[in-house]
Amino acid sequence: MTIWYSGRVQGVGFRITTCRAAAGYEVTGMVRNLPDGRVELVAEGSREELEAFRQGVRDAGLGGFIRSEQVRWAEATGEYRGFEIGRW
Repeated sequence: MTIWYSGRVQGVGFRITTCRAAAGYEVTGMVRNLPDGRVELVAEGSREELEAFRQGVRDAGLGGFIRSEQVRWAEATGEYRGFEIGRW
């Protein structure tokens, strides 16, 4: 699952809060700031766990910063071993 978040999502602790939230789910992946002001989240796991994690990000205090989410589903690549803050 890849989500592109827009809104006031940079400079508010979005990435670190997302990483902390990920620890409560069986997901791997990364979250990073994009040059256009959005945040990109890439996560792999079961569909059920990913949906729960997606809601968990909002519930971790980030929902008020998110104006919109663009979600894309794809097959897992297996390239992630944990959940981390990525670079662009």
